[in-house]
Amino acid sequence: MQTNTTSTTTPFHRVGYARVSSIGQNLDSQIDALQKAGCRKIFSDKMTGSHMDRPGWDQLLEYARPGDTLVVSELSRMTRSLMDLLTTAKVLEQRQINLVSLRENIDTTTATGRCFLSMMGAIHQMERELRSERAAAGRSSAKARGKTGGRPKTDPAKLENARILYENSDKTAAEVCEIAGVGRRKFFSHIAAKRNDSGKT
Repeated sequence: MQTNTTSTTTPFHRVGYARVSSIGQNLDSQIDALQKAGCRKIFSDKMTGSHMDRPGWDQLLEYARPGDTLVVSELSRMTRSLMDLLTTAKVLEQRQINLVSLRENIDTTTATGRCFLSMMGAIHQMERELRSERAAAGRSSAKARGKTGGRPKTDPAKLENARILYENSDKTAAEVCEIAGVGRRKFFSHIAAKRNDSGKT
Protein backbone atom coordinates (compact mmCIF):
# COMPACT_ATOMS: atom_id res chain seq x y z
CA MET A 1 0.00 0.00 0.00
CA GLN A 2 1.27 3.49 -0.75
CA THR A 3 0.17 6.98 0.22
CA ASN A 4 1.07 10.09 -1.78
CA THR A 5 1.88 13.34 0.00
CA THR A 6 2.81 16.79 -1.20
CA SER A 7 5.64 16.77 -3.74
CA THR A 8 8.77 18.82 -3.16
CA THR A 9 11.33 20.31 -5.53
CA THR A 10 14.37 18.82 -3.79
CA PRO A 11 16.39 16.33 -5.90
CA PHE A 12 16.24 13.68 -3.18
CA HIS A 13 13.08 12.57 -1.44
CA ARG A 14 12.02 11.30 1.94
CA VAL A 15 10.10 8.05 1.57
CA GLY A 16 8.12 6.70 4.52
CA TYR A 17 7.40 3.16 5.62
CA ALA A 18 4.68 2.19 8.11
CA ARG A 19 3.71 -1.24 9.39
CA VAL A 20 1.28 -2.77 11.87
CA SER A 21 1.24 -6.40 12.96
CA SER A 22 -2.42 -7.17 12.31
CA ILE A 23 -5.17 -6.20 9.89
CA GLY A 24 -7.28 -4.74 12.72
CA GLN A 25 -4.69 -2.11 13.67
CA ASN A 26 -4.52 1.21 11.85
CA LEU A 27 -1.58 3.12 10.43
CA ASP A 28 -2.87 6.64 11.08
CA SER A 29 -0.43 7.70 13.81
CA GLN A 30 2.57 6.43 11.87
CA ILE A 31 1.45 8.06 8.63
CA ASP A 32 0.83 11.37 10.44
CA ALA A 33 4.37 11.29 11.89
CA LEU A 34 5.90 10.41 8.52
CA GLN A 35 4.02 13.18 6.74
CA LYS A 36 5.18 15.68 9.37
CA ALA A 37 8.72 14.44 8.75
CA GLY A 38 8.37 15.49 5.11
CA CYS A 39 7.87 12.14 3.39
CA ARG A 40 7.04 12.47 -0.30
CA LYS A 41 5.45 9.02 -0.48
CA ILE A 42 4.54 6.45 2.17
CA PHE A 43 4.40 2.69 1.74
CA SER A 44 2.83 0.37 4.29
CA ASP A 45 2.17 -3.23 5.27
CA LYS A 46 -0.20 -4.94 7.69
CA MET A 47 1.52 -8.09 8.90
CA THR A 48 4.09 -9.34 11.40
CA GLY A 49 7.64 -8.02 11.22
CA SER A 50 9.00 -11.56 10.85
CA HIS A 51 6.81 -12.19 7.78
CA MET A 52 9.10 -12.28 4.75
CA ASP A 53 6.40 -11.35 2.19
CA ARG A 54 5.96 -7.57 2.58
CA PRO A 55 4.59 -6.08 -0.65
CA GLY A 56 4.68 -2.51 0.64
CA TRP A 57 8.34 -2.86 1.60
CA ASP A 58 9.17 -4.36 -1.80
CA GLN A 59 7.41 -1.46 -3.55
CA LEU A 60 9.38 1.01 -1.44
CA LEU A 61 12.70 -0.54 -2.45
CA GLU A 62 11.66 -0.39 -6.11
CA TYR A 63 10.62 3.25 -5.78
CA ALA A 64 13.49 4.69 -3.74
CA ARG A 65 16.49 6.04 -5.62
CA PRO A 66 20.11 6.60 -4.56
CA GLY A 67 20.24 9.65 -2.32
CA ASP A 68 16.66 9.24 -1.06
CA THR A 69 15.98 8.81 2.66
CA LEU A 70 13.81 6.08 4.15
CA VAL A 71 11.91 7.31 7.21
CA VAL A 72 10.22 5.09 9.82
CA SER A 73 8.44 6.17 12.99
CA GLU A 74 10.55 3.64 14.94
CA LEU A 75 12.91 0.81 14.06
CA SER A 76 10.47 -1.91 15.16
CA ARG A 77 8.18 -0.87 12.28
CA MET A 78 10.92 -1.89 9.85
CA THR A 79 12.63 -4.81 11.61
CA ARG A 80 12.09 -7.01 14.65
CA SER A 81 15.64 -8.13 15.49
CA LEU A 82 19.14 -6.71 15.63
CA MET A 83 20.34 -9.09 12.92
CA ASP A 84 17.47 -8.08 10.65
CA LEU A 85 18.19 -4.39 11.31
CA LEU A 86 21.83 -4.80 10.34
CA THR A 87 20.91 -6.77 7.21
CA THR A 88 18.36 -4.13 6.19
CA ALA A 89 20.80 -1.30 6.89
CA LYS A 90 23.36 -3.04 4.67
CA VAL A 91 20.83 -3.34 1.84
CA LEU A 92 19.98 0.36 2.14
CA GLU A 93 23.66 1.30 2.21
CA GLN A 94 24.31 -0.70 -0.96
CA ARG A 95 21.43 1.12 -2.65
CA GLN A 96 22.74 4.46 -1.31
CA ILE A 97 19.48 5.04 0.58
CA ASN A 98 19.71 6.86 3.90
CA LEU A 99 17.77 5.78 6.99
CA VAL A 100 15.96 7.93 9.55
CA SER A 101 14.10 6.57 12.59
CA LEU A 102 12.08 9.27 14.32
CA ARG A 103 11.64 7.69 17.75
CA GLU A 104 15.27 6.62 18.18
CA ASN A 105 16.52 9.84 16.57
CA ILE A 106 18.75 7.92 14.15
CA ASP A 107 19.83 9.58 10.92
CA THR A 108 22.47 7.86 8.77
CA THR A 109 23.09 11.08 6.86
CA THR A 110 24.96 12.16 10.01
CA ALA A 111 28.17 10.79 11.50
CA THR A 112 26.31 10.03 14.74
CA GLY A 113 23.69 7.94 12.95
CA ARG A 114 26.29 5.96 11.02
CA CYS A 115 28.27 5.44 14.23
CA PHE A 116 25.16 4.06 15.96
CA LEU A 117 24.67 1.38 13.31
CA SER A 118 28.37 0.52 13.42
CA MET A 119 28.11 0.07 17.19
CA MET A 120 25.05 -2.17 16.75
CA GLY A 121 27.01 -4.27 14.28
CA ALA A 122 29.95 -4.56 16.68
CA ILE A 123 27.65 -5.56 19.55
CA HIS A 124 25.95 -8.20 17.40
CA GLN A 125 29.31 -9.64 16.35
CA MET A 126 30.50 -9.67 19.95
CA GLU A 127 27.35 -11.52 21.06
CA ARG A 128 27.87 -14.14 18.34
CA GLU A 129 31.49 -14.65 19.35
CA LEU A 130 30.62 -14.90 23.04
CA ARG A 131 27.93 -17.50 22.33
CA SER A 132 30.41 -19.45 20.23
CA GLU A 133 33.04 -19.28 22.97
CA ARG A 134 30.57 -20.42 25.64
CA ALA A 135 29.42 -23.32 23.47
CA ALA A 136 33.03 -24.37 22.82
CA ALA A 137 33.84 -24.15 26.52
CA GLY A 138 30.78 -26.26 27.34
CA ARG A 139 31.79 -28.93 24.83
CA SER A 140 35.35 -29.01 26.17
CA SER A 141 34.09 -29.33 29.74
CA ALA A 142 31.70 -32.13 28.78
CA LYS A 143 34.44 -33.94 26.86
CA ALA A 144 36.76 -33.70 29.86
CA ARG A 145 34.06 -35.41 31.94
CA GLY A 146 33.60 -38.12 29.34
CA LYS A 147 30.26 -36.78 28.14
CA THR A 148 29.09 -36.23 24.58
CA GLY A 149 26.59 -33.83 23.07
CA GLY A 150 22.85 -34.37 23.00
CA ARG A 151 20.25 -34.86 25.70
CA PRO A 152 21.30 -36.93 28.72
CA LYS A 153 19.69 -40.37 28.90
CA THR A 154 17.22 -41.06 31.69
CA ASP A 155 18.28 -43.74 34.17
CA PRO A 156 16.06 -46.83 33.50
CA ALA A 157 16.03 -47.58 37.23
CA LYS A 158 14.50 -44.17 37.93
CA LEU A 159 11.81 -44.79 35.34
CA GLU A 160 10.99 -48.19 36.80
CA ASN A 161 10.86 -46.80 40.34
CA ALA A 162 8.54 -44.06 39.10
CA ARG A 163 6.27 -46.64 37.44
CA ILE A 164 6.05 -48.76 40.58
CA LEU A 165 5.26 -45.72 42.71
CA TYR A 166 2.64 -44.51 40.25
CA GLU A 167 0.86 -47.87 40.06
CA ASN A 168 0.91 -48.45 43.81
CA SER A 169 -0.05 -45.04 45.17
CA ASP A 170 -2.61 -42.32 44.69
CA LYS A 171 -0.04 -39.81 43.45
CA THR A 172 -0.47 -38.13 40.08
CA ALA A 173 1.94 -38.68 37.21
CA ALA A 174 3.30 -35.16 37.66
CA GLU A 175 3.99 -35.78 41.35
CA VAL A 176 5.66 -39.12 40.65
CA CYS A 177 7.87 -37.66 37.94
CA GLU A 178 8.95 -34.84 40.23
CA ILE A 179 9.77 -37.25 43.06
CA ALA A 180 11.68 -39.63 40.79
CA GLY A 181 13.38 -36.88 38.82
CA VAL A 182 12.23 -38.05 35.39
CA GLY A 183 10.47 -36.34 32.51
CA ARG A 184 6.80 -37.06 31.91
CA ARG A 185 7.29 -37.99 28.25
CA LYS A 186 9.95 -40.56 29.13
CA PHE A 187 7.81 -41.76 32.03
CA PHE A 188 4.73 -42.44 29.92
CA SER A 189 6.83 -44.04 27.18
CA HIS A 190 8.31 -46.38 29.79
CA ILE A 191 4.85 -47.33 31.09
CA ALA A 192 3.59 -47.97 27.56
CA ALA A 193 6.61 -50.15 26.80
CA LYS A 194 6.10 -52.14 30.00
CA ARG A 195 2.42 -52.72 29.25
CA ASN A 196 3.28 -53.71 25.71
CA ASP A 197 5.83 -56.23 26.99
CA SER A 198 3.27 -57.62 29.45
CA GLY A 199 0.76 -58.09 26.66
CA LYS A 200 3.21 -60.21 24.71
CA THR A 201 3.78 -62.67 27.56
